[in-house]
Amino acid sequence: MRSLKEISMLLDELDTKIADELENQDLDFKRWIFDSKEQSVKMVVDMAVCMANGGGGATVFGVNDNVVGRSRAISGVPAEIDINQLKKAVYDSTDPRLTPQFEELEVPEGTGRLLVMYVFPGLPPYTTTSGEGKIRVGKDCQPLTGTMRRRVMVETGETDFTAIEVPGDPTSHISASAVEYLRDVARASHTPEELLQINNIDFLESIGLLRKGCLTRSGLLLVGKRESIQEHLPGYVWTHLRMKDDTDYSDRMDGRDALPIALARLIDRIMADNPLTTIVYGPFHFEYRTYPEIALREALMNAFSHADYRIGGPILVKQYPSKLEISNPGGFIGGITPKNILHHHPVSRNPHLVNALSKLHLVNRSNLGISRMFKYMLIEGKEPPLIEEQGESVRVTLLSGDLSTTFRAFVEEESKIGRGLLVDQLLILQYLLRHAELSSIEAARICQRSEEQAHETLSEMELNRNYLERGGSGRGTYWILRSDLHRKLSASGHPERDRRIDWDAAKTRILSVLKQRFERGESGLSNTEIRQITHLGRYQVIRLMRELVDENPGKVELVGKGRGSRYIYCDG
Repeated sequence: MRSLKEISMLLDELDTKIADELENQDLDFKRWIFDSKEQSVKMVVDMAVCMANGGGGATVFGVNDNVVGRSRAISGVPAEIDINQLKKAVYDSTDPRLTPQFEELEVPEGTGRLLVMYVFPGLPPYTTTSGEGKIRVGKDCQPLTGTMRRRVMVETGETDFTAIEVPGDPTSHISASAVEYLRDVARASHTPEELLQINNIDFLESIGLLRKGCLTRSGLLLVGKRESIQEHLPGYVWTHLRMKDDTDYSDRMDGRDALPIALARLIDRIMADNPLTTIVYGPFHFEYRTYPEIALREALMNAFSHADYRIGGPILVKQYPSKLEISNPGGFIGGITPKNILHHHPVSRNPHLVNALSKLHLVNRSNLGISRMFKYMLIEGKEPPLIEEQGESVRVTLLSGDLSTTFRAFVEEESKIGRGLLVDQLLILQYLLRHAELSSIEAARICQRSEEQAHETLSEMELNRNYLERGGSGRGTYWILRSDLHRKLSASGHPERDRRIDWDAAKTRILSVLKQRFERGESGLSNTEIRQITHLGRYQVIRLMRELVDENPGKVELVGKGRGSRYIYCDG
């Protein structure tokens, strides 16, 4: 939930962005309707319902979300609008009742007053008393349709497909080999031995896979016979394809085996093209695979445990020469998106299945699986996993890459002296090995944190660990890797020289574009246009163009002020 301080900082970005660009799952901006108090109050009620169904969030009233320029975007909320009356209106107009919190935010623009409504997670679905409802999905409030209502019920555990009992004698559905596979996998995951020594029925009952004397669908997924799985879970199937390119494959296997057997067979097939290699680097002996086995197992377990088994689609593994894709049917739920999944509180589509897997120590209920995937890819110098939502499915891509022995040794050295690296720190270091510099805004994006949290991490890496150096000031502050650390971790190139080449190349390119525009009689370039050309940040462009103006006196000038300012080329 965004604090008033964070929201106040975001308002400073309205000079270069529209508020819509600052919105996300838990934050929205709304213009107050001055000529109709009734419509404005209805808007407040609708946003309360929308946010409550979407997992909670903050709505800032008094800001136009599609206007650039802080002074133009902020119109404010009238002074006569009473917070207690708004709270009562929301309470009286929602079912179940909602009681949001309102905070005032003083601003110099408009009426001088913004209202921030905080709606906290509850037990959806919520509607207005007239039966209308919307749900927050990304940056939008979408109608709470039948499909959406079903999705909300899944998220809140009111309906769990995997908890339904399978009719018949449990022993008629149980595969003895699947039970032994499950015991073996659980034993390797350090499940308590006393749990593994009891008979099959007691074992399944102790982890919650029997209800009312029947095996549940979760139990069927974990220890069921293939024919029983096919009869009662017809949507369940897994497929492994050994891809030659984007359209052709050389080998295929499909299965409907119980989950532990499926996991073992998939790992065996993947490992055939994922050989173990040993590298000696100084005092270290590193054994590594193209895809770290821990990251691989976590990705597969994530796919099996979060799949929507009501949808007819496979848990699909595509193994390419340079990447591995693992996808499962069922989109994200509970407000999770690819942009917040790394630190989002855990939400399960199949809580009954996940509860059993958790008791066996096969999954972690604290959302550590995603972090492990990231960590074990990053410590080897590889790209972090790419996680995407494609319609009603989720895909995790692991890129092969090469082991960076220098980076792996550095991580090991830091760990030995009690300075183990966190995922956020690994993400920042890997980013700075591929880019010249990093702002707190960009760090917040790659680490999936707030800008304030990202700033704290960058400062700690600078002041306490001596990994980074700081440049610029205020909103233009940026960080770079210390030169000695860059040389130690990089395979080639001197960091300062490489940065200057990139920087000078950008200036050369901009100077050329300005000349071409001058010769064609066109206007110059704005900060936004230069950012599009150079892929630099706003404040980086300001520094770049300040240098370009100083280096080309009388030829490059800044004309105009504020949002309308442009850099132009002069004849002489």
